[in-house]
Amino acid sequence: MILHVEGDINLYYVQTLCMVFFPGSKFAQDEIPDEHTPILHLTVTGGAGEVIVAKAKLTKGNKETFGTATVDPNPEKTDEQRRKLATGSAIFEAGKSMLRYTPPWGMLTGVRPSKVAADILRRGNSVTKSKKILRDEYFLNPKKAALAVEVADLEMRLVAPDQKKRCSLYVSIPFCPSRCTYCSFVSYTTPRLLSMIDDYLQALILDLENRFSIIEELGIEVATIYIGGGTPTILSTSQLELLLSYIASKTDVTMLEEFTLEGGRPDTITAQKLKICKKYGVTRISVNPQTLNDEILAAIGRAHTVDDFLRAYDLVREKGPKHINVDLIAGLPLDNFLNFSETLDRIIKLDPDNITVHTFCVKKSAELLHTGERIYSRNGGDTAKSVSYAKIQTGLAGYRPYYLYRQKNTIGNLENVGYAKEGAEGLYNIYMMEELHSIFAAGAGAVSKLVAPAQNGHTPKIKRIFSPKYPYEYLRNPDQTAKENEDLRDQTIAFYNEYLL
Repeated sequence: MILHVEGDINLYYVQTLCMVFFPGSKFAQDEIPDEHTPILHLTVTGGAGEVIVAKAKLTKGNKETFGTATVDPNPEKTDEQRRKLATGSAIFEAGKSMLRYTPPWGMLTGVRPSKVAADILRRGNSVTKSKKILRDEYFLNPKKAALAVEVADLEMRLVAPDQKKRCSLYVSIPFCPSRCTYCSFVSYTTPRLLSMIDDYLQALILDLENRFSIIEELGIEVATIYIGGGTPTILSTSQLELLLSYIASKTDVTMLEEFTLEGGRPDTITAQKLKICKKYGVTRISVNPQTLNDEILAAIGRAHTVDDFLRAYDLVREKGPKHINVDLIAGLPLDNFLNFSETLDRIIKLDPDNITVHTFCVKKSAELLHTGERIYSRNGGDTAKSVSYAKIQTGLAGYRPYYLYRQKNTIGNLENVGYAKEGAEGLYNIYMMEELHSIFAAGAGAVSKLVAPAQNGHTPKIKRIFSPKYPYEYLRNPDQTAKENEDLRDQTIAFYNEYLL
């Protein structure tokens, strides 16, 4: 896709709007157009305190469509927000006219639609008025507007508003027994790379020593811990005990709101590992089949069967932590509504207290992109029906949607939703998605996110600090790692002194 943009508007934001209508688009500056290439001409005018005007012309072949939007000055919105509203409205109008397609999430492109809904609620709007604003100003489908407000309303009731003296900890284990064809995570699967785990854990513990030291120095408390990956249960029994015992030695795990271990692959879960989890205070574990169809599991590169999942689930139910999460994906290759609905119905009968329903999304580094298959779908087809079915059936079974996020290039521009029984919500997910307090992260590919929530009319401040992406980079030079940890400490202390202390 080719973009011609004039005015003070973020180019990446324009690209994400375009991808709502043209999923999978690339934006190479040297692209030579043909009759199939969409071309957008966009102008945005108006500055501080002025009316913002956005005009969009969308061309594809011999077809042209147009969109125009104006946004008046508004004390409740920043100039940047007004520019985004005008731009989104103009592109939405042009795209809808050209394709005769109305995106379910309207012009919302960000990963956190419930954050937008929460901001609207916090301005004193009722639930009903908030839904209307999302429908009228952001063009959300009524069902999606209702979902965003329902999630935001529950999140606001689940967590305390003042999180300045609290934080969470994320621990990265970027190794898996096999690589899913749709995966984009930094996960390592070959025997040679898996042999790095012992050395990796030693480096990880040094990182954790740094993070716990910073947390203690700042005088803040750890609310939740999340060990993710990859597949953390790929660790051997002794490796898992080494990691969990170290964490338990550095914080009172009995005082945590939540301690999650991302089990992920059923074929890596054993009774002994579950015993260690309970010994060191893990309260929540994920057992993720993605689908209960062996043909689809094989097609997406999962090294387990449906029976493997059922055995692992029963084992976790008998010997594991209190809370169980099960992940499913709607819209997988070879899947259809009948398969998905049968999977969901069987999972609901198992009665986990958390069910997360993701929409299939393939990132640019995924193996599936190299197979030549067409994977992007604008309207979603069966996937949209599957996602709607999940919302209805989980509700009937006593689950509530408690967190929500979206990604680029999902089938049908759809969403990922966590459903939970009352009292079993995954609080780390809320803290992370809604950016309510800082997340200290350790390990390869981990991103520490320092958060100073909005207060006294000021916008929130967020600073991200990136760890080396790949395990071999992470292990390359202990002296460099020590320097990076010291830099992280300095940046964190400076951030807290400026915004939070």
